[in-house]
Amino acid sequence: MNLIKTKIDGLLILKPTIINDYRGYFMESYNKEKVNKLLGNINFIQENESESSRGVLRGLHFQKPPHTQAKLVRCLKGSVLDVALDLRKDSKSYGMFETTLLTDKNKNQLFVPRGFAHGFIVLSESAVFSYKVDNYYNLKSESGVLWNDSALDIDWKINNKEIIVSKKDKSLPTFNDVINPF
Repeated sequence: MNLIKTKIDGLLILKPTIINDYRGYFMESYNKEKVNKLLGNINFIQENESESSRGVLRGLHFQKPPHTQAKLVRCLKGSVLDVALDLRKDSKSYGMFETTLLTDKNKNQLFVPRGFAHGFIVLSESAVFSYKVDNYYNLKSESGVLWNDSALDIDWKINNKEIIVSKKDKSLPTFNDVINPF
């Protein structure tokens, strides 16, 4: 497994070693010892999976302290554009976001540390998305940032008319209006 740094400190892409032969491929998708060597001591305690159709956008979500979450995300089927927004007030990259293409072909994983809002949009006809978290979900700590905030100007790579967003995600505050606990 190789580590690829992004322009945002702490936000990292994990590129697995893939062994291909006439039967198909083999890869180690998760090895706690190797991941902890690359990322530090992370104790993932839950894994979630979603299936979505083209244009579905989920995000930008985060959990407020003390229920913040680090995530290790990947796309098992299809293709998604993943977005991580730095909300860490003391970070040099505060307010910056990184987009990463995660597909069933590249098999890359993205490590999203605590202190980030996170979301993704499905670019393929459908996608299965999986993520490990290091803290349990807490409804009262749920928060987020509006996906189409003009101050962020995120290019989601799909025409806005084709984007499907939940009612809840449509009502999230803008970046400048969010109560930032980090």
